Amino acid sequence: MKTIGFIGLGIMGSRMAANLQKEGYQLYVYNRTKEKASSLIKDDAIWCSTPKELGEHSDIVITMLSTPEVVKEIAEGENGLLLGMKENNLWVNCSTVNPSFTIEMADLSRKYHTRYLDAPVAGTKGPAEKGELLFLVGGNKRDIEEANPLFEIMGKKTLHLGDVGKGAAMKMLINQLLGQSMVAFAEAMVMGEAMGLQKETLFTVLLNTPVMAPVMTAIRPKLENGNYEPNFPLQWIQKDLHLSSISAYESGVATPNLNATKEIFAQAKQHGFGDLDFTAVYEFLNLKK
Repeated sequence: MKTIGFIGLGIMGSRMAANLQKEGYQLYVYNRTKEKASSLIKDDAIWCSTPKELGEHSDIVITMLSTPEVVKEIAEGENGLLLGMKENNLWVNCSTVNPSFTIEMADLSRKYHTRYLDAPVAGTKGPAEKGELLFLVGGNKRDIEEANPLFEIMGKKTLHLGDVGKGAAMKMLINQLLGQSMVAFAEAMVMGEAMGLQKETLFTVLLNTPVMAPVMTAIRPKLENGNYEPNFPLQWIQKDLHLSSISAYESGVATPNLNATKEIFAQAKQHGFGDLDFTAVYEFLNLKK
């Protein structure tokens, strides 16, 4: 059984790593905050003091990190991952990054004679915990076959979308639609309440119309109860929308709706909502009415 290195133990990564551990994989782990690795270490994961050390001990390395800047620092910064990985070993990057950046990381990996898969996931905290994520993968088919046993533990489905960058491209679109749908629904709720309609009535009617994105039904309890414990922190969807706008610029595509949505989330972050769930944009829009 291959040894697995896992870097990035936040809301998603900690749960993904735990599922691999439950299936008997020996894990080597690294996180900028060691405390987040404590439960995995308690169950016999081996802590590494640097990404380089982790790379030296791992057959396959999985990263689940916040931003392109963090990924790049982990990969080739001081004591970086690629400095330690053995020749021809596999780096599976599950971080949500833009396509041009993930292609840059694949090129960098080749310079260090390692292989790279672009494998962001669709799903939040609950699916990560249950091993029900959707893997959106770009890369070499044989590399995907090697990583498939891990994908099958952490997820319910794996889609091979083409070359490196195609997984990231699809993830951009999914999160773009999620952010736009959330803002559209939140605006409708705030406007409906301003016109004198009861919140319960708005939920009941709007969520049962064919124009509504099905995911909005799942977020109803958060809006009803005002409980914005983060499944998907607002600051990260704002980051993803920004990366999507970069991809739109690089592709020569006009995306006015995307840019407006990105700025709404940016304003919410500036007003202190960044660490809350992305659905808290509803509360931010309530402040503005």
